[in-house]
Amino acid sequence: MSTDAPAPRNRSHNVTLTRAPALADTLAARLSEDIRDGRLKPGEQLPTEQQISLAYGVSRPTVREAIGRLKHDGLVVTRQGAGAFVADPNAASVFRLSVADFSNKDEIHNIVELLMAVEATATQHAAERRSAANLAEIRARLDAMQAAIDRGEPGVDEDFAFHRAIIEATNNPFFRDLSDFLDRRVRNFIRTARLNSARQAGLPQAVQVEHIRIFEAIERQAPADAREAAENHLRNAAKRLERYLVL
Repeated sequence: MSTDAPAPRNRSHNVTLTRAPALADTLAARLSEDIRDGRLKPGEQLPTEQQISLAYGVSRPTVREAIGRLKHDGLVVTRQGAGAFVADPNAASVFRLSVADFSNKDEIHNIVELLMAVEATATQHAAERRSAANLAEIRARLDAMQAAIDRGEPGVDEDFAFHRAIIEATNNPFFRDLSDFLDRRVRNFIRTARLNSARQAGLPQAVQVEHIRIFEAIERQAPADAREAAENHLRNAAKRLERYLVL
C-alpha cells in the first residue's frame, strides 16, 4: 500500500482488539462502521496496513484479511500500487453477513438456523450424488479428525476439511461458493465449538460420533438420514456453545 495514506483518526474505538480467532472479523466490523457512519468517505483512501496495524494492535496479515473481507462485501476497492479505497455507495450492492456475537443465545440460534438451511441440505444432496471418489475424500477427512483427537488436538482444520468434502460431494458449484462465503463469516462458530469440546474429557470423541453418523448416511446414500444427522450435529454444536459461552 502507499505510504502517504491518511493516518487513522483518533476515535474512541481505537483500542487493541482481543480474541485472536475473531480478530479479522472484529477489525472488518470496526472499519465497516467507519465507512457506514461516514468517518471514511467514498473515494477516500484507507490508512496503510502498518497504520491500521498500529492503531488496532493487530498484525499486518490480520489487516490484510480484514480488508479482503471489506473488498468481498463491496465496501472497498483496491488499486494496484495505490492501496485500498472506500467504494462508491451507488455501486451494485452485495450480500453481507454481520459478524455473529457468539456470547448471545439469539445469535447462536440465528447462525445455526442459517447453517442448517445450507449444511443440512448440502449433506442430503451429497448422500444422493456422491461419487466413490467423493466418499473416499470424506472418509479421509473423517480419519484425519480422529487422528487429531488421538493426538489431543481440537481438530479445527480437520473439521472444516470434513465439511468441505461434503460440500464438494454435492457437485453443485453454487453450494461451494456459498460455503466459501459462510466459512469466512462463521468459521469462529465451529472453531469455538471445537475448542470448547476439547476442554471436557470424552466430548471430542462424542462429537466425532456425530461426524461418523453423517459419513455413514452418506456412504449408504440415505439422504433423509444424512440430513437428520447433519441437523443433529448442528443443534448439538449450538448447545455446546451455549453451555460454555452463555450459561
